[in-house]
Amino acid sequence: MRKYLSARELTKLKKPGRYAVGENVYLQISQWRTRSWIFRYIRDGRARHLGLGAFDLLTLGEARERGHALRRQLLDGIDPLQAKRAAKRQQMLASIHAKTFKDCGLAYIAAHESGWRGDHSRQQWSGSLAKYVYPKIGNMAVSDVDLASVLSVLEPIWTSVPETARRVRNRIELILDWATARGLRTGDNPARWKGLLESLLPDQRRANGVKHFPALDYRIMGAFMQKLRADKTIVARALEFAILTAARPGETVRARWSEIDGNVWTLPPERMKNHREHRVPLSRRAVELLSELPRGSDEYLFPALRTGEGAMDIRNFARLLATLGHGDVTAHGFRSSFSDWAGERTAYAPHVVELALAHTIGNAVERAYRRGDLFDQRRQLMDAWARYCRKPDTANGAVVPLRKGA
Repeated sequence: MRKYLSARELTKLKKPGRYAVGENVYLQISQWRTRSWIFRYIRDGRARHLGLGAFDLLTLGEARERGHALRRQLLDGIDPLQAKRAAKRQQMLASIHAKTFKDCGLAYIAAHESGWRGDHSRQQWSGSLAKYVYPKIGNMAVSDVDLASVLSVLEPIWTSVPETARRVRNRIELILDWATARGLRTGDNPARWKGLLESLLPDQRRANGVKHFPALDYRIMGAFMQKLRADKTIVARALEFAILTAARPGETVRARWSEIDGNVWTLPPERMKNHREHRVPLSRRAVELLSELPRGSDEYLFPALRTGEGAMDIRNFARLLATLGHGDVTAHGFRSSFSDWAGERTAYAPHVVELALAHTIGNAVERAYRRGDLFDQRRQLMDAWARYCRKPDTANGAVVPLRKGA
């Protein structure tokens, strides 16, 4: 019988190499004098080595026991090295599939926020998920999120806060798609709208009678603007500027002085919803408003109220409207007021109004033939809108004709 080195003899060894200790186990001493146990065997004509552990963590007897168990695997036709790798993969997959929906939501935001316009999108995503989604399904394994889970989030808010609910549904769908693409879940997306949720959730328009952002009736715009101009705060000026330009609230609060050139406001593509540059003709009153604004060191026309740095929070508009007695409308709704006025009280073509609102016009073919932005016509339209907004009583305003040559 082969005589192997004892534990005491093994501790005295210093020369690098491998020393057999039985059961296909070897003490391996590296060139750096580190010591470890390895299991050596032949498979398909090739020598293979499987680490068993550090010399100081396993006794000689324990190393031999592990070697004996691995020899039993070989006897049963199991490759010990492949078995170890498979177990490691399963452990890794188990930890991956244990990722919660919240883990994936945070990872999705981190992966995409660099491509979003400003910090506002990240705040909206984080805020809506934290308020409506994470309390319900945040701690669920993302692989377990099903249709019932998604409905538990959406049904309580679907008709009470419809716009928010639509955005929340879309965000859940995107996060689940992201998780599926990374192998964290399989199967259909339970937050899919087409062919799934559209048949399960009620029609929001019929449920609450609201199709768009709540808007002020354009016929009382003059009276409202008088009240607004009487308010001397910077928030009032920001809202007035948004109304006069028919701009989105987010575009307004993030407007920069570098974008203003005389009576033209040019918004860069990265700040536009359609990712296209948008030139806004400024009426005389809009230019006058800008000239009255304080010019501090900040780049924004309407800086944050408390710090004076960064963009103003658009939530200030809702507070102002409530103070003025119009808490039932939104700042975004004034775009609808402008659109209704232009459609009912002017003779401007619909596509001119749509361009003024920075909407995408028609299909790809129509856009190819209509390459210009009709700036001159839009300037006349915005001037007419500014004049209309200055009237104290606009309930019976007359039709504004399209100027000759416009």
